[in-house]
Amino acid sequence: MASRTEGGQAAGGRITLHCLAHAGAGVVSYRRWPGAVGPAVDVVAHPLPGRGSRRREQRVTDRAGLLADLLPALVSSARQGPYALYGHSLGALVAYTLTRALAGAGAPAPLFLAVGACLPPHVATALVSAADLPDEELLPLLGGLGSLPRGRAASPGGLWRRSVLPVLRDDLRLAGSLRTAALDAATGGPVDCPVLVFAGLKDPLAAPGSLGHWQQWATGPIERHTIAGDHFFADTAELPRLVGRACREHAGARTRGGHR
Repeated sequence: MASRTEGGQAAGGRITLHCLAHAGAGVVSYRRWPGAVGPAVDVVAHPLPGRGSRRREQRVTDRAGLLADLLPALVSSARQGPYALYGHSLGALVAYTLTRALAGAGAPAPLFLAVGACLPPHVATALVSAADLPDEELLPLLGGLGSLPRGRAASPGGLWRRSVLPVLRDDLRLAGSLRTAALDAATGGPVDCPVLVFAGLKDPLAAPGSLGHWQQWATGPIERHTIAGDHFFADTAELPRLVGRACREHAGARTRGGHR
C-alpha cells in the first residue's frame, strides 16, 4: 500500500487522509497509521513548523501563519481527489480551522472532519490561557494530562524544559488564536461536512461525556466514538482502523450519491 507519512499526494483514486498532531509533537504518533488504516487510504501526516523534520523553521502561533503554511497544499489535495482530515488535541483545532478555510477557498469539501481528544472551541479549558504562565503553574496542568516526562527530565535547566516546553507554549498560543477565530462569525462557525468525534475513555481533558458539545460546530449530526486510553490515544491500533473504515464508507456513500 502506497501510504505516506509526510507530504505527498494520493493517486489512482485513493483517499488522502490528512493528519495533524497534538501540541508539542511532530508526527511520530502517526507512524503506524499507514499500515493500520486499511486499503485505499493514503496517510499524509503534516508536521507543523518547528518540530520533527521542520524543527529549524520558525513556529506559527496564529491562524494567519498556520493557513499560510498548510492551506495551499490542502487546497491542491482537495482538488485532486477524495480526502478527509483527522486532528488530535491541538491538531483537532488545526483540522477544524483548515476545513473552514478550505470552504472559504472554494475547495471541494472533505469526506469528513475527524477530531480527537479536543473540546470544541466554545468550551473553555484550563490550558486556553496558560501559554504565559510561570513554569511552576503550567507544569502541573501539563502533568495532569500526562504530558510531562518521567523522572528528572523536566527539571529546571533540563533538555525537556529547554527544547520541548517552548514548543508547547507556542502551541498553546496557536490553540488560543484558533479558538478565538472559531468564535468569530467571519472565520468560524459550523463545518458543512460530516464530523466524527473521538474521545479517550480516561482522558482528563476531553472526556467522552463532552463529545456532544461538538454538535454546535457541525451542520449535520455528529458521529461519536470512545477509544480505550487517556489523552494520547492517537497511536493506538483501534483509532486508525476506525478512521480508515470511515474513509472508505464515506467515499462509497459519496460515490453512490453521484458526487465526486
